[in-house]
Amino acid sequence: MSGWRCTGLRWPHDGPALGWARGDGGGPGRVSVLAYGKELGFRAEGERHCVGARGNPCPVGAVVPVRSTGARCAECARLDRAHSVAADTIADDPRPYRVYLAWFGPGMVKVGITGEARGAARLREQGAVVFSWLGRGPLMAARRTEELLRSALGVPDRIPYARKRAARAELPGAAERAAEIGTLYRRAAALEGAGWPEALERLPFEPVDHAGVFGLDVAGPAARVVTGLVAGGVVAGRLVAAAGPDLHLETAAEGIVVLDTRLVTGWDLVGADARAGISVPVVALGAGGVQDGLF
Repeated sequence: MSGWRCTGLRWPHDGPALGWARGDGGGPGRVSVLAYGKELGFRAEGERHCVGARGNPCPVGAVVPVRSTGARCAECARLDRAHSVAADTIADDPRPYRVYLAWFGPGMVKVGITGEARGAARLREQGAVVFSWLGRGPLMAARRTEELLRSALGVPDRIPYARKRAARAELPGAAERAAEIGTLYRRAAALEGAGWPEALERLPFEPVDHAGVFGLDVAGPAARVVTGLVAGGVVAGRLVAAAGPDLHLETAAEGIVVLDTRLVTGWDLVGADARAGISVPVVALGAGGVQDGLF
């Protein structure tokens, strides 16, 4: 796909898709729907450039580090953050929001909020293996509930992404996954009347398990993870699973290799033979080397 740059992995419905934008920042983008069991391969060309902010191209076309998961220069990163829900700069937002509990692995449960119109897309983007809604209401009520769970129950609103990725290697059964998040839900529900915002409607416990959607229920454990692309570097293999921003590619030489698609954004990419394997830097899964930044 010469002249196109990847904008990252998306989860619009129940399956992964790669987004694409023109290298010059003009014209409409594209989406490539991905399917497990299919071969995938591409080669990076030139330099990695800033992806801009809020749908606008970087005014200077800045070159960004190959190991950055943000793919933005300092100024575009500041602008993107300033207009996000997480920045708390839109307190008068009239749209409804939902508070969720997300499970990523044993002992890894977090609380968060997302716009109701987005449905569960945010949970798939974060790689939540199981989640349940907790409540719905205006943004500030959702924020206060998130803070209540942090202060009263010690529930974090962020978990380092490398920990989430490593936990996928050995997931317990579906019943055990649902049980852990169910226990937290009951503890959170017990807080009604003890600081729970009146404007937040509590929603029933209905765990949603994404292991099948992600392909984790049939794919083997990953062995290595890509730490960054390089000019001329190839990433190719058979797609066996995907979770959050990650693609799990089965290769002949390296086993199953995880590619964080946040490392792909900003590169010009062209197609490559899916049998070419991996010719970019990789490390053993759990050895570090890739920046976090996804809640």
